[in-house]
Amino acid sequence: MRAWWGLAGLALVAGCSSSTGPATTGGRLPLHRVSEVALTGGPSRLDYASLDSGRGLMFLAHMGAGQIVEVDVRAHTVVRTIPDTPDVHGVLVVADKHRVYATVTGRDQIVAFDEDSGAVSFTAATGDYPDGLAYDPIRNAVWSTNERAGTETVVDADTGTVRGTVALGGEVGNVVYDATADRMVVAVQGHGELAVVAPDSLAVTDHIPTPGCSGPHGQALDASQRVMYVGCEDNATLVTVDLAKHVVTEHNSVGETPDVLAYDPGPQRLYVATETGWVSIFERHGGHLNPAGAEHLADSAHIVVVDPADHHSYFPIATADGGPALWEYEPAAQAGG
Repeated sequence: MRAWWGLAGLALVAGCSSSTGPATTGGRLPLHRVSEVALTGGPSRLDYASLDSGRGLMFLAHMGAGQIVEVDVRAHTVVRTIPDTPDVHGVLVVADKHRVYATVTGRDQIVAFDEDSGAVSFTAATGDYPDGLAYDPIRNAVWSTNERAGTETVVDADTGTVRGTVALGGEVGNVVYDATADRMVVAVQGHGELAVVAPDSLAVTDHIPTPGCSGPHGQALDASQRVMYVGCEDNATLVTVDLAKHVVTEHNSVGETPDVLAYDPGPQRLYVATETGWVSIFERHGGHLNPAGAEHLADSAHIVVVDPADHHSYFPIATADGGPALWEYEPAAQAGG
C-alpha cells in the first residue's frame, strides 16, 4: 500500500453514497488533496484525532484496533503506534506539556502518554463511556465527557488525580473550554442544551437551550465572535449559538449524523464531518455562516482536524481497498497548478 501520494494539486473526488447530503451545499468542497499516509491497525473504525501544529505530529484514535497512531504530517509517515488502548475514543495533545491524553473507553479511563516516547504517564478512572476531552490551562486540568454516565470527570493534567465529577443529568456530547468566559461548555444531547460549568466550583452556572437541534453533540468555538457551532446528531443540522446572549442565531443543513467540527479562525472557516461521510465547509461573512461547499468524501470520513498554521485539513478514513489512511487537503485558493 502506498505510504504517501506526493501529488500536490490532486483534485478531491467524492465517493458514492446513498445517504442524504445537505439541502444547500454551496458547490463542491474548495479543497485539493495533497497527500495520503497509510495507517496501521486494519480497516476498523477510527475516532478522534489531535494535532500538535508546532511539531507537525498528529495523534489518531484507532478505536477498532485499540491503539493510538502517531503520524508526522510533514514527513508523511507513521512515527509509532501506541497499543493497549481498547476502544479508544478521544485523544488530545497538549503541546506545552508534551503530553497526549486519551479516553480508553474499554476500561473507562483517561490515559496520559509522553508525546516524545509514547510511555504511559498515568491512568485515571472516569464515568461510563468516556469520549471527548478538553484542557483547562488555567487550572491544569483535563476534562473527560462520560457519554452514558451523563457526567464530566476532571483530573489533574500532571498527576491524574481526580479533582471532581460534574453531573449533567443526561447523555452528554463534547466539552470545550471557553477561555474568554473562563467556562467549560458541554453539549448535553440528552437535554437538547449546552451546559455552562464554572471550572473552579464545578457548578453548572447556565443552561443554553438549542431549539431546532436534536441531539447536540460536536462543538467548535469561534472565540473572537463568542459563538459556539454545534452539530445536531439526530436531525442533520448545524446551529450557531451566541454564548453571550444564550440564544441560537442560525440553523444550517449538513449531512446525516454530524460528528466532529473544526474551526479555522484565520479564514473563518468551519468544517463539519458526518458519520455518513458528507463533509461541509462554511465561511463566516457579515456575522453569518455561508455554505462554501459540501461533498461525500468517504463513508468513514466523520473526523476532521484543521491546522491553523497552514490551513490544511486532515481526514482519517478507510480507503476503497479497505486500508486506513490519513488524507491531507489544502484550500483550493492556495493550491498551486
